[in-house]
Amino acid sequence: MRAAAWIAAPLALAAGWFKAMRVAQKRRATVMHGHWVVPGGGIAAAARPSLPLVVSLHGSDVFVAERVAVARRVATKVFRRAGAVTACSADLGRRAIALGAPGDRVEVVPYGVDVTRFRPDAAGRRARHAELGLPDAVPIVFAAGRLVRKKGFEYLIDALPALTSSPRPVLALAGAGDLGDELAGRARHAGVADRVRFLGNLTQDAVGAWFAAADVVVAPSVRDDSGNVDGLPNVVLEALAAGAPLVTTMAGGIGDVVEHDRTGVIVAERDAPAIARAIDALLGDSERRTRLAREARARVEARYGWPAAAARFEAAYDRALVFNSMPR
Repeated sequence: MRAAAWIAAPLALAAGWFKAMRVAQKRRATVMHGHWVVPGGGIAAAARPSLPLVVSLHGSDVFVAERVAVARRVATKVFRRAGAVTACSADLGRRAIALGAPGDRVEVVPYGVDVTRFRPDAAGRRARHAELGLPDAVPIVFAAGRLVRKKGFEYLIDALPALTSSPRPVLALAGAGDLGDELAGRARHAGVADRVRFLGNLTQDAVGAWFAAADVVVAPSVRDDSGNVDGLPNVVLEALAAGAPLVTTMAGGIGDVVEHDRTGVIVAERDAPAIARAIDALLGDSERRTRLAREARARVEARYGWPAAAARFEAAYDRALVFNSMPR
C-alpha cells in the first residue's frame, strides 16, 4: 500500500459513500452491488444498510484484505453482511472463505466478455502488420495488460531469444505501468529490442483487433513475490473470444476457464523456456492453431458471453434478496 493511498483513502471513501447513497436513492435501488470487497463492498454496505448486498471479488481486494489489518476487519464484516459473494475464480473464493465469508454464500462467477467486440477477424491481420511496418510473413505475438509484476511480461521477453521460428516473431506489447522502462531495458539486454514493440495503452476495440490479428497471444501471469495474483485476467477471456491461439499459465483463475490443448496451451509460471517452446510449437502447426481458436471461441460463446454472466449475477441478486428477508 503506497503512502498516497493512505492519504487519499478518507476523502475517497467519503466521496464514494455519498455518491453511492445518492444514486441508490435516486434510482430507488433494491440491491447494492459492491465490486472489490474493499473498498467497494464497504461503501455499498454503508451507503444503504437496509438493502440486500452482493459483493464481487476481483483479486487485489482480497490480497489487500489478507495483508492489511484494517482492510481485513472491514472485509470480514462486509462478507458477513452480504447475501451473496461472487468470485471470478475458485482461488479467490477459497481465500474469501478464509477471511470470513460464509461458504454457502460464495459462488465462482467468471467475468463475462463481449463476444461481439472480441471476435475473429482474419482480414485485420494485414492492417496490424502495416501498423508495425512488418512484412505479412512475420509472425506477431501479442500480449496486453498493465506493466506490473503479476502479469509476468518479463518472462515473455526472456523467451524471445529462444524462439527458433523463421521468420523470427515480433512481440507487440500493449499497456503501461511501473515496469515500462525495466521491460524495455530487459529487451535491450537480451538483444531483442528490435523485435519488441511497446504499444502503450490501447482502447478496448484496438485490443480486440490485435487479439484477432495475432498469430499467438501470450498471457504469462504469475503470483508475484508479494503473493499478489490476478483473479482472472480480462485478456484471457477476450483472447479466447477473439479466436486467438493462447499461451498462458495456471495463475489465479486462468485454469478455471482455459483447458490445456483444447482452448489454449498452459505452461508453468515464470518459465521462459516453456513459453518459447509453446510459441514455437503453435507457430509451426497451423492446424493446431485453428483447432484451438475454434474451440476457444465456441467455449466462450457457450459459457462466458454477456447473457451467461448476466444470468449468474441475476441469480446472486435473488439470493441476496432472500437472505435479506430472513430473520436474524
